[in-house]
Amino acid sequence: MGKYNKAERSWILYDCTISTYSMIIITTILPIYFRMVLENSGGSPSMSTAYWGYSNSIGRLLIAIAAPILGTIADYKGYKMKFFQVFCVIGIIFTALLGIVPEYSWILLIVFFIISTIGNSGSNIFYDAFLIDVTSKDKMDMLSSIGYAAGYLGNVVAFAICMTIVILAQLHIIPISIATACKLCFVITAVWCAIFAIPIVRNVKQVYGIEKEPAVLVNSFKRLALTIKNIGMYKNIVVFLIAYFFFIDGVNTVITMATSYGADLGISSSSMLIILLLTQIVAFPCAIIFGKLSEIFKGKTMLYVGIIIYSFICIYANFIHSALGFWVLAMLVGTSQGGIQALSRSYFGKLVPKNKNNEFFGFFNIFGRFASIMGPLIVAIVTQITGKSSNGLFSILILFIIGGFILLKVPEVEKESNELLSAVDVE
Repeated sequence: MGKYNKAERSWILYDCTISTYSMIIITTILPIYFRMVLENSGGSPSMSTAYWGYSNSIGRLLIAIAAPILGTIADYKGYKMKFFQVFCVIGIIFTALLGIVPEYSWILLIVFFIISTIGNSGSNIFYDAFLIDVTSKDKMDMLSSIGYAAGYLGNVVAFAICMTIVILAQLHIIPISIATACKLCFVITAVWCAIFAIPIVRNVKQVYGIEKEPAVLVNSFKRLALTIKNIGMYKNIVVFLIAYFFFIDGVNTVITMATSYGADLGISSSSMLIILLLTQIVAFPCAIIFGKLSEIFKGKTMLYVGIIIYSFICIYANFIHSALGFWVLAMLVGTSQGGIQALSRSYFGKLVPKNKNNEFFGFFNIFGRFASIMGPLIVAIVTQITGKSSNGLFSILILFIIGGFILLKVPEVEKESNELLSAVDVE
């Protein structure tokens, strides 16, 4: 990272906290621990799945609703880092507090988890928006891609540490219970997030914004209302967000439903964890490759490469009948998972007016959060009708086709961006 300045390097490193939180708290260890806690309280496994789903939905819904107004307030100079720090600290503290919840207090565990999710997701809004402040337009694709790559690398290290602790506890090699091992992992995650948050707090500053004025909250609502009223003036941004909604829904659905699909093929839980870890390892260099190629072929072209690869994954899934086929599918996901997400972020960053970047990244967050509803529903309906989960995964192809078609309507940012910014930066 020698060619990047201190602010850019600090921004990149924070992605390690987002990926690690997602893997350990949302995807793997906390869900397992939550099931243990609920069963210790007399709950059933099915209740565990339902309550865990509700908990995730509540946290994401709250932050998605609040995102645009939070972003609008943070567009005032000097506010973005303050908001980032508040949400970051909330996320870290309540992630650590997960480690002290008694092994029968599942309600308290849910409450702490929801608050930690709000903190982590909230800080992520402002982290994404800082991309505008830390680098120039021609470096955004590469910087965003390296951020995702760093996140995957940090994720592998942190996940390996935590899984080692849990496995050693299971094998009675270390004298602690599995529950205690899980709690220790939550504290490790909080410390990990705190360490990688320090550089961005120290070295990143808000460059773009509007001057402060009286009645910040009231005027923020007015500016947000004005943006929505004049939404037609932001046509390229709106069209991109609609395209993003469809193809990122497809990406999220493939990632979310792959585990269930693997189970249908007879993949064991332990093998699934190994596959998940290896997918992150594959995703690390591939995210960088996507960034490098975007410098040659432009970000929009590489977005289409990601869409085409995911479309092939949906088709290929229909012909898988063995564990080997699932391994190939998982590695294919790893090749494009980080690239398509990173370039979506940087492409959007080039489209938005710089003085309103927080407000618009709030909308970006909404579309990203809600883009995980339609896909799983399509998979569920098609699977139920046909009786084959492979057909369900194949049906997601339609999301990539729609998203790719709508993306055609968005101009090449590198050619249009300067005119766009001057045309739409309406106060």
